[in-house]
Amino acid sequence: MRKTAVSIMGLVSLVSLVSLVSLVISSFAAAELIVLASPQMRDPYYDKAMKAAIVNFELAYAKTIIEHGDKVLVLVDQGYYPAYVEALGKEPVLVARMKDIWMRDFTLVDPQKPLMFRYTAAGQGGGRQGHLDADFVQEAFYELITEAGLRFRETDLLNDGGNFVDDYAGNVVISRKFLRDNKLSEDEARQKIRALIGAKHVAFIEADEQGGLEHADGIVSFVDTNTVVINTYVDYPEYTEEIKADLKRGLPGVKIHEIVTPYDGSGTYDKRFGSACGLYTNMLVTPERIYLPQFGVPEDKLALKQVRALTPREVIPVASYHVCDMGGGVRCMSWQTRGENAEKMLRYAKRQGR
Repeated sequence: MRKTAVSIMGLVSLVSLVSLVSLVISSFAAAELIVLASPQMRDPYYDKAMKAAIVNFELAYAKTIIEHGDKVLVLVDQGYYPAYVEALGKEPVLVARMKDIWMRDFTLVDPQKPLMFRYTAAGQGGGRQGHLDADFVQEAFYELITEAGLRFRETDLLNDGGNFVDDYAGNVVISRKFLRDNKLSEDEARQKIRALIGAKHVAFIEADEQGGLEHADGIVSFVDTNTVVINTYVDYPEYTEEIKADLKRGLPGVKIHEIVTPYDGSGTYDKRFGSACGLYTNMLVTPERIYLPQFGVPEDKLALKQVRALTPREVIPVASYHVCDMGGGVRCMSWQTRGENAEKMLRYAKRQGR
């Protein structure tokens, strides 16, 4: 009897251990790896005050990510390494000089079926020099992820990650700049995107600012499967109806909600890029959480309330007024990856940090 009891206890212990391991694995699987990039210390594009603002934003944002259960990795210029390590510790910091801070645009889209588009000239100011600079920026990232052993697909189609908004369930929104850049009809473009990542439905919309970045992620965001929020364009009701019509045409059964939009375009760091101040749609959405930009304005609380009412995800406020006048913020600065690729990036960072 004693032997039997011991065996049963051993079995119970084994089951408990297996359950614990499963819980840990499940917990990691639910965690998104969010990758940021510091500015380069000697980059003349950003003045001293803006570099400080970027660093302060990233440190606060990274701490928020860690506190809420997701993973973070910051790719830093050697000169900024001490400051990031002091604030975050060594583990989430890797010396790897990216040529730009807007990780969303030149990295991989769709963390479930990672794909690299060719980064467009618009992301670097446009024109022939913009093309050269865009390739230069993307090449540095490409070298990093190939060295780390990440798996992904590539395409020569031109697009920025900021112009690829999806719900992780096969629904995608892209602005029509994609059609113009690649000289495709909507049907042709839809077929190519479906073939590349297995998308079920693709909606094409007109950007609210023509001739610049024309990214969809400043206009629309998924907060749940086939559920989107869009900006409220009080002065442009015709444009609002146009967006809604495009979304309904491209995404069958889509639920569309307008959210408060206290847009402030009065100050921009670079006249080539519009402001992102007041655009809550530039939120970062993970399977479990939404990191919602906040701008230090009265509408912040209302935006939080509106988004929380529309999603089962945890909605986390992130102060973004430090950087929104550069044309981006929470989503624009974040590259998302998960699963095997996330594990490979973290292992690579650990090896390099030894």
